[in-house]
Amino acid sequence: MPTFLPASRRALPPHGTPSPWRAKDFRVLFSASVLSTLGTNVSYLAVPMVAVLALDAGPGRVGLLASLSTAAFLLIGLPAGAWVDRMRHRTVLILADLLRAALLAWIPVAWWFDVLTFGGLCAVVLLSGVATVLFDVASQSALPRLVEPAVLIPANSALVSLMAAGNVAGRGAGGALVQLLGAPLAVVCAAAGHLGSGLRLLRMARDDAHGAVPDPEPTALAAPLGTGLVASAAPAGTAAGRAPGLRAQIAEGLRHVLGHAELRALALTGAVGNLGTVMVNTMLPVVFTRELGLSAGALGLFWAAGGLGLFLGARCARPLADRFGHGRGLVVADLCLAPAGLLVPLMDRGAWLWAAGAGWVAFAVRTGAANVLGVSLRQRLTRDDLLGRMNATFRFLLTGSMALGAALAGAVGAHSSPRTVLWCGGALLCLSFLPVLFSPLRRRRELPTAGKPCGSAPKVAGCTG
Repeated sequence: MPTFLPASRRALPPHGTPSPWRAKDFRVLFSASVLSTLGTNVSYLAVPMVAVLALDAGPGRVGLLASLSTAAFLLIGLPAGAWVDRMRHRTVLILADLLRAALLAWIPVAWWFDVLTFGGLCAVVLLSGVATVLFDVASQSALPRLVEPAVLIPANSALVSLMAAGNVAGRGAGGALVQLLGAPLAVVCAAAGHLGSGLRLLRMARDDAHGAVPDPEPTALAAPLGTGLVASAAPAGTAAGRAPGLRAQIAEGLRHVLGHAELRALALTGAVGNLGTVMVNTMLPVVFTRELGLSAGALGLFWAAGGLGLFLGARCARPLADRFGHGRGLVVADLCLAPAGLLVPLMDRGAWLWAAGAGWVAFAVRTGAANVLGVSLRQRLTRDDLLGRMNATFRFLLTGSMALGAALAGAVGAHSSPRTVLWCGGALLCLSFLPVLFSPLRRRRELPTAGKPCGSAPKVAGCTG
């Protein structure tokens, strides 16, 4: 059964009005995430500008920096889940933020003493990515311990809304800081954001319960693969009373996600959506500037509109769940909004640019709602000691699809045209809802009872049909 922090630290529902904001530790996590998101988005712009302005880096080197920023998700994404499950989430969050602050602070110091090199900058970006992997996995794994199950969706909605706001306002602030202070000093502000986040997290209650694998019950039987029932027996290949090795823990996380019909559908839908999104985003600068002759500012507004759509979708997630049910609301959002992705490749000057923008915003609304409902379902379909590995498996699959999308965009663009890449990406956006549509999620009305998730075969409380 899930282990929560003491009731005084959680969001109890007084007078029938549950709210995550009543939980002190959730407020601590959210305020720390505000500072961390600010630091991340400022560095998103400032670090490449340091490479261009201070080190005279060309497009190839800037592209290498961009790829290194996500490489950590592929390199350590799966073991990170097992590591987080073995550690206290509060400790992981604090150390990850302090590490990012120290790494980013090194950049302006090295620049000041004229010892900054491109290799050193690459090392900072890669190691910062490692810290980001650990922070993201630990944050999503800690949340179900901080709030009551009744307020899990609004808690996730608040964090996804913060991410959307950071994509719009944070990167805008990053551009302004680079313009006002210069790129190296803007990196100082990014480091300060992560430092402030780490210090703020010190106020979170120490989590006595962490991801250690529980002692198995000798009489418990493991559920068949794919049923989604929580098994309390020791993982295969491990002796009773002995913690499994890292490889066994990673394999258990993979089996949990890929062997569960609902989790598998969420992973496939997210991966296809990410694949299409990255293919579109990779070619948008070329289409905007070379084919349409539009400015970089116009492209920035296009992307900012997507951030606003993400925010709107996150705010609509709870009404969707209340109206249609948690799984059905996810399917309705996907079915109604994902096909709008086919409008994006139609972009041209005039009215067609507005049509493409409308399609982009509609898909972003779908993504915001799907993030909130999907993450909430993932957290409730997973027992406590598997949360880190489940989140890491999703991160690995979703980020892996992003890396594949960038590579496909480059290959298709080189052998065909940027417009062909947009059509391929738009088609993927349009079809991304299919795994969810043909899964048991379309029959789910309620979140599963904590510790007793619905599977693909048995019919238990919370499932319909």
